[in-house]
Amino acid sequence: MSTPTVTSLALLTPGNFADDDPYTGLEETLQLFEYGERLGFDGAWIRQRHLEHGVGSAAVFLAAAGQRTERIELGTAIIPIGYESPFRLAEDLALADVLSRGRLQVGFSTGMPHADLLGDLVYDGDWRSFDLSYGRIARLVDNLRGDYLGGPDTVIHSPGNTQRPRLQPHNPDLVQRIWYGGGSLRSVRWAAENGLNLLSGNIVSGEDTDDFTTAQLNLLREYRHRLDDNHPAARVALGRVIVPFDSADAATRARYRDYAASRHERTLKPQTLAALGPKRILFAPDVIGTAEQILEQLTADPVLAKVSELRLELPYEFHREEYEQILHDVRHLIAPELGWYPASPKLQEAGR
Repeated sequence: MSTPTVTSLALLTPGNFADDDPYTGLEETLQLFEYGERLGFDGAWIRQRHLEHGVGSAAVFLAAAGQRTERIELGTAIIPIGYESPFRLAEDLALADVLSRGRLQVGFSTGMPHADLLGDLVYDGDWRSFDLSYGRIARLVDNLRGDYLGGPDTVIHSPGNTQRPRLQPHNPDLVQRIWYGGGSLRSVRWAAENGLNLLSGNIVSGEDTDDFTTAQLNLLREYRHRLDDNHPAARVALGRVIVPFDSADAATRARYRDYAASRHERTLKPQTLAALGPKRILFAPDVIGTAEQILEQLTADPVLAKVSELRLELPYEFHREEYEQILHDVRHLIAPELGWYPASPKLQEAGR
């Protein structure tokens, strides 16, 4: 079995806030992005969540995060494309990317969570007949490429100038930083064939197996098999919920154990989720314990051995100080043992 070697370390946070005080939670999430950058993390990602106490517009949040950070990649995992206009969202993402000086990493999925509640609020027509799947993502990617609209002689006039119309601001490099959250063989094939980077986390479809590790290895193998010579630099990032105990007090350790225990039963057999129909879903166990215990599990993980980018998925509904403790322990006690180190010599020295 090969030993994992992590070259890129990122965090993914749910962006929690209280119902009666959203500002404080959102501000603390921005501060967490700043903290991750100071620690030397390579990326900081936000979940996009609708109708919940979380970020409903990743593009808006990342535009703010871009003004609070200087170096770290800014990602979203994931934007459900069903609620988005392929052109208007492309405009928002392009603007946020330019403001961050080209640091956005944008993850998508198909589907519409809470469609029974939201579908009629988002669309004026019968959205059930619309293409809300891969084709909608492909349209957004095409918009980001910035092809001119209309014929060669088509121009638009504004008080400032006359120009050929296309999505603005235009940054052709953003197309290379689009990701797909693939959990099924069909989805990873589509991502590979369309040149999208791949996000694979702790939830996958159970296709021909009840074993999570086998299923995820099958996804990675299929994705890489389907990539063609036009996309040799496609990236793959692996997500794991990792919760180290080392610098936590006794009460916090007990909270972490209770959290993991409440989620363990779902890992014992395939699950079905109402929102996904008859699909069989497999869950990975959370990785908790001391740094030594966690390293033992991670170095024995055959999936991690196949990738070089690790995304630390932070638990839902934890507190800011708990998130910071988790990031600190992973950065100082775990990631260096997996071969990772911050790219900046200044950050390397600070880590010592």
